[in-house]
Amino acid sequence: MRILIAEDDRDLNKIISKKLRAEGFTVESAYDGQEALDHLRLLPYDLAVMDIMMPKSDGLETVKHLREEGNLTPVILLTAKDTVQDKVNGLNIGANDYIVKPFSFDELIARIHAVTRTAAGNPGNVYSLADLTLDVKTHTVMRGGREISLTAREYALLEYLMRNRNQVLSRQKIEDNVWNFDYGGGTNIVDVYIKYLRKKIDEDFPVKLIHTVRGVGYILKEGEQKKEK
Repeated sequence: MRILIAEDDRDLNKIISKKLRAEGFTVESAYDGQEALDHLRLLPYDLAVMDIMMPKSDGLETVKHLREEGNLTPVILLTAKDTVQDKVNGLNIGANDYIVKPFSFDELIARIHAVTRTAAGNPGNVYSLADLTLDVKTHTVMRGGREISLTAREYALLEYLMRNRNQVLSRQKIEDNVWNFDYGGGTNIVDVYIKYLRKKIDEDFPVKLIHTVRGVGYILKEGEQKKEK
């Protein structure tokens, strides 16, 4: 899951980013409202965690601009203000949730999962397709009753595929969502990690779930009982 942290307090931004990366999220940072807008206009994000009191464009103005442009990226606002009217104002301009500083990191993680579940139309923490399940809270992946061990990047890729199951995803879209903005690796990185996933997710099972769409990218869907080349 790709998350943008928009917080002008650089120390706090760094702490939140570090903790979220440790939880397996792909995280990028912005330090003012205009920079946050630039990021959100350039790349797709699953969620933005945004401070209200930021220079250039505060969090409320930034969310308002996003919604006026038709950008529906879920936003959790961070602020020291805790009056009911402040919360109402934030939600009315298009924010999805609101956390008052200081907050616990466990609460932030729980709210991130809750907001992204709602955005994805998934009622719980578990995503499933056929006999494959992925629990975003525990990072547990199971297929056919067997737990599958994945690296952090493999998990991030599978989570993105599961959140968008039955949809064709281009290589560029996958790379934009799973790898950091400043990634400078090889151009075939998506194909390499799809190969890793296939070995762990599909190789020992008759029904293949990861499918190639020639000239486009990949799709995670339930297929026929045949060996995927």
